[in-house]
Amino acid sequence: MSVSVELSDDGATSEPTAPAARRRWGLRKRPLVPTEDPFYQPPREFAAFEPGTVIRTREVRVAAFSVVPQQIDAVQLLYRSTDLDGHPESAVTTVLLPRGADPTVRRPIVAYQCAIDVVTSQGFPSYLLQRGAKTPGSAVSIEFFFIGAALRKGWAVVVTDHEGLDGRFGAPREPGYRVLDGLRAAMNHGVIHSDVPVAAWGYSGGGMATSWVVEMAPTYAPEIDLVGGVLGAPVGNPHNAFWRLNGTFHAGLAALVIAAIRPRYPALSAVIHDHVTLEGRRLLDLAGRLSTVGAILRLAHKDFDDYVDEPLKELLGTPEVVAVLDDLQLGTHKPSCPLLVVQPIHDQIISVTDVDGQVERYVSAGADVTYIRVRLAEHLSGLPLSVPTALAWITARIEGRPTTPGTRTVWTFRPRPFAYLSMWVTTFRMLTGLPIMPVVAAYFGKLFRRRR
Repeated sequence: MSVSVELSDDGATSEPTAPAARRRWGLRKRPLVPTEDPFYQPPREFAAFEPGTVIRTREVRVAAFSVVPQQIDAVQLLYRSTDLDGHPESAVTTVLLPRGADPTVRRPIVAYQCAIDVVTSQGFPSYLLQRGAKTPGSAVSIEFFFIGAALRKGWAVVVTDHEGLDGRFGAPREPGYRVLDGLRAAMNHGVIHSDVPVAAWGYSGGGMATSWVVEMAPTYAPEIDLVGGVLGAPVGNPHNAFWRLNGTFHAGLAALVIAAIRPRYPALSAVIHDHVTLEGRRLLDLAGRLSTVGAILRLAHKDFDDYVDEPLKELLGTPEVVAVLDDLQLGTHKPSCPLLVVQPIHDQIISVTDVDGQVERYVSAGADVTYIRVRLAEHLSGLPLSVPTALAWITARIEGRPTTPGTRTVWTFRPRPFAYLSMWVTTFRMLTGLPIMPVVAAYFGKLFRRRR
């Protein structure tokens, strides 16, 4: 069982940190980027701690688009986790609650994985959610409103920097370790309870990370009561995605993954060093410094066949590269919790065929999967359109209702007019800095709970 341990600047253990002491790590006028923020740097002896042990905490102020202050309580935790090779590492998660939420209430938890999709630390949710952060070119600022929709239901939301402190976008397994250890850390800290249902949710790059959460949970963190996972456009097959995106308007996304994972795979780094031109390596270095939108715009229509000294197809077929691509494959571990997978059929970034394959692998292993393929949606519209369906499905899992597994191809998501209205009301309230839960709704919610 892991515990919460606060460490002083020199690494020595100390008493649990009081709010005044925590403020030395945060609440600046403008937050530092993670690579420059001492909060993110663990002490030397952290590797001896159990996964999920809290190293350091701070309270932060969150804001919509980093400008509009939110009436949301936010605590960030630095904790011990594990990388894909099983080595100790530190990670950061942000725990969000409606302002003034009663800490004694055992509220359900949603682990929301953002589509971080960058290497640079300026794209991490722990930075971008803070007031005063520089946010251009990131999906996280948009996803904050969908996180707000979950908070409006009275749930706690845990948002982990699932790429790690080095921004390893696309790396296998370790996103699951970081998220699961982030949940352990929050439970150990006491900001959320350990005996409550947990659901995982993410879309696109966040859907890929959520896939690793549900795949790793049965063996890595079986004590967490994971009742369901929502995988939105979860990539399916990174190898095929690279071929699909190379040379297109979205070629920068493929470059981001290669730039992110090459330090973790020496064989891949060697192939890049030996066969990629100097200009090609400079493009990969550039991708590692750009935001998601910046990488898409700067590397649009780049064909990596133009930056290698032999045909790209032959390079990707070498045993060293094939081993890396096979390691990235999703759907190779059976989740023990029910899954909802949503995928636009006309997705311009992620192939529905690749997601079909990921679902087939889960179903063949005996997993409980509800798969919705949507005709009237593409990649960008798929997230907001799927939010009410995701929230309704998570609610059903929290309440313990039976699932309806199977594959359905539909024209559009099930009409939920009141759910869409609630989502847009939440967005309006966040944009204007009003409480996510209106005072009247919060009052009647408390009254209802007391009568039960």
